[in-house]
Amino acid sequence: MNYTVISPGIYTYGAMLIAGTIRHSGKPVALHKDLVAERGDTVYLSLYSTLHLLDPAIRDFVGRIRKTGGICYVGGPVSAYPEIVLGELNPDAVILGEGEVTVRHLVAGAKIQNTEGVAYRSGQKIVIRKRDPPESIEHPLPLIPADIGTQSIRGASAYIESHRGCSGACTFCQVPRFFGHAIRSREIPAIVAEVEAFKKAGARRIAISGGTGSLYQADNGRINPDAFVALLSGLAGVMGSANVSSPDIRVDCITDEILDAIKKYTIGWVFFGIESGSDAILTKMGKGVSVAQVTDAIRRCREHGLKVAGSFIVGYPTETAADYEKTKDFIAEQELDDIFISIAEPIPSTPLAALVLKTPLDQNPVFVPTAGEYKPLGLTEAEARCFDLMLHADLCKPVLHVTTDALYDTYLAEAKKQGREIRAVTELLFRYKTEDPHLPEEGSGDTVK
Repeated sequence: MNYTVISPGIYTYGAMLIAGTIRHSGKPVALHKDLVAERGDTVYLSLYSTLHLLDPAIRDFVGRIRKTGGICYVGGPVSAYPEIVLGELNPDAVILGEGEVTVRHLVAGAKIQNTEGVAYRSGQKIVIRKRDPPESIEHPLPLIPADIGTQSIRGASAYIESHRGCSGACTFCQVPRFFGHAIRSREIPAIVAEVEAFKKAGARRIAISGGTGSLYQADNGRINPDAFVALLSGLAGVMGSANVSSPDIRVDCITDEILDAIKKYTIGWVFFGIESGSDAILTKMGKGVSVAQVTDAIRRCREHGLKVAGSFIVGYPTETAADYEKTKDFIAEQELDDIFISIAEPIPSTPLAALVLKTPLDQNPVFVPTAGEYKPLGLTEAEARCFDLMLHADLCKPVLHVTTDALYDTYLAEAKKQGREIRAVTELLFRYKTEDPHLPEEGSGDTVK
């Protein structure tokens, strides 16, 4: 039997890891970012976006695999809500959460019904068999595709894994719900060996993934600067500092040692998930930090000679016009080196998704038409804020950006695209609405629905 692992559009680290796990089991395996497979293959679809569940091409592909005698499993972040995956795509089973152990059992010949860490249909019912996450996250080398050097995700060929888990509790983020709050870290020699393999395969830049890179080897939420510095030093020793990035950092997880190491061993950028300039919204988002803390973190980064980028979320269900204006004022004051704007996306199994389900559509800014200056453009309130903030951010960067007609059109198209996609995800949530959209807590035993 041949095995195929597919991650639509890009080679995600998770897909490379699952393919490497199958290869280590001694089985023939191929890794693709296109929807291709041979007749009779066992296919593992690694889906990282809720929008994949609404893609007719993916739905048709799963159907073809099963009709031609193959087996199709779906895993990845979308597995947080297996009822939706089974309802929309109808695979043989969903691999829940961290899939390496489950995949090893399935590749070894275990039947779905006898395997933990899966969800599947049994007649008209859905059976959910949970598996506790593995204590150790050490693993065989991922299967690295020969064309990895052609891939660019925010400038990096690949995002490698240094740890799993996040001590944060952001309401819109799936990381702590998928991996847990406890930090489980890999050993530096294993990470360095993996980076060497990526470089040999042609990777041009490596980034550290995870919600906060500096949580590497953290203990009960207390950061370990020495470990993080050693990690960055090891990566730079392989790739060179110009080819290493550690972009995602929480503003409350930095020290002078960490910032010095980012300056010395990476491209010299820090990416903060700032999200809002309103303390009220930061509290509702569960960020655990204040605007004052964010401001101080930006100042400290600049004192260490670092470039600072920030992400912002608009259209959160409780965001008022006053909250939004505070975000605009914050951006104007801080003059960040780069800014990313997105509309709040209710990822299944997150508290934001639960909030969206409780919010009537006529009160949800993703659905409510704007009554402001962008009304002639036919935008919703969330789209209008997204578009407006993109334009505003360009005016507030240290280097002057001229908003041409082409750039104006690009921003407008992006805001509309985000709005369409998030409305589609919201409608999907309502189709599968339950009293509790979250997965049960980790533990043994089956759940039948």
